Amino acid sequence: MSKSTDALEELLGIQRMLLAPGGCPWDQEQTHQSLVRYLIEETYEVIEAIEQGDMHKLREELGDLLLQVVFHAALAEERGDFNFADVTRFVSQKMVNRHPHVFGSMQLETSDDVLDKWETFKRREGKKYLLDGIPKALPALMRAEKIQEKMSRVGYDWPDVTGAVDKFREELIELDQAHGQDEIIEEMGDVLFALVNVARFKKVEVEQALQSTNDKVTKRFNYIEDVVRSRGQSLEQLTLKEMDAIWDEAKGQGL
Repeated sequence: MSKSTDALEELLGIQRMLLAPGGCPWDQEQTHQSLVRYLIEETYEVIEAIEQGDMHKLREELGDLLLQVVFHAALAEERGDFNFADVTRFVSQKMVNRHPHVFGSMQLETSDDVLDKWETFKRREGKKYLLDGIPKALPALMRAEKIQEKMSRVGYDWPDVTGAVDKFREELIELDQAHGQDEIIEEMGDVLFALVNVARFKKVEVEQALQSTNDKVTKRFNYIEDVVRSRGQSLEQLTLKEMDAIWDEAKGQGL
């Protein structure tokens, strides 16, 4: 066996021991449902390591994410549902089926050609609707982006960004005219969906863009707090105009 196979078998063995009699009480109490939060957390920690360009951290976080996969597979094996080998065989076969241009005779030259055929491959796997397979648990902005990308692939899209911008402006007007909380919520959702469309045309990943702004706002507001604290004051003692002045100072320093 290869070193990678040996290492994976070692990890699988450790997890089985934790779940076995005399193993770890905490591990033995877990279910697929109880582990969901950890799967989400580890996924975001992998993303953070990638965005930081920290390969040492990425190695660690990928291991933590792999552990979640192994944990779920071990739980399923205990119940007789499936095991880790079933998981790997299934995904291996799926990858072969979805890449006939590599493992078969189909000719696909560009990544766009691959994406155009990708949905056809997935339909053959039993998906009834084009938008099947987009998880409802995705962050809302990311899910909107995925929905729009899939609809665009079959031609349901604006010819260029102008139509998307006009639709965004139209939705803003409808939001301004909305009455009652239910209508306001609906129109706000339409505004956000339309804005995601504009971002897609401009080749911007909305989730990443918003997170970048979140980071920027956090740094600038932290700067405000530091300045206020150095003056022996509290935020509550400052007016909005005074806080705005410090905000502009932070902005001027490149924060």
